[in-house]
Amino acid sequence: MREAGEVAAEDLTARARIRGAALLTFAERGVKGATIRGIAKAAGVSPGLVQHHFGSKEALRRECDEFAIETLRRTNREALDGGLGDPGFLAVAVRTALPVQRYVARALADGSPAAAELFDDVLAVTEETLSGDGPGVRAPATGDVRAYAAAMTAMRLGMLVLHEHLDRALGASPLSVEGYPRLALALLDILDDRLMEPETVARAREALNRMPGRSGRAPGPVSR
Repeated sequence: MREAGEVAAEDLTARARIRGAALLTFAERGVKGATIRGIAKAAGVSPGLVQHHFGSKEALRRECDEFAIETLRRTNREALDGGLGDPGFLAVAVRTALPVQRYVARALADGSPAAAELFDDVLAVTEETLSGDGPGVRAPATGDVRAYAAAMTAMRLGMLVLHEHLDRALGASPLSVEGYPRLALALLDILDDRLMEPETVARAREALNRMPGRSGRAPGPVSR
């Protein structure tokens, strides 16, 4: 007999299976369209077992949110800690992250309170990464790290929301093993390029700082 609080291995497996099925179901149908019964069927368990582990659909959705954010955080950390140079790691990371990205794409498109929490969490992870304290990334040359991180977060999550249009443009969904590498390579090119001449950037920055209604000059770039 198990002691109080002890959890059997099969219970842990069932919980993970239910969460995985919920991620896919929420991604396909949205939170409103998903049901406990449908998630249970996809997981191959009874509705009662779903309620036993999670209590309600809303509690299950919250756990999916937490799992999605932790997966993105861990994948980013491991990638920057040497994983980006390992094709084996990248293959596993892509397979792991794609279901999470599908879930995040649907949550953002639905515009639910959960989407706001997800955006804020991804923003926090991005701002933390840009601090320059971790491996593989240096602090950006900006005086407004918050706005810099917000722009990067919007670009990253916006591509998830627009995945159907990217699928049409590229001939493969960025939320697939086939389509993801092509878009990821393009993003690396963008991050590595400096498309605008310094003089053009300086003129644009000055014009933006002098726009009517500005309460003061926006922070400029940080000198290295």
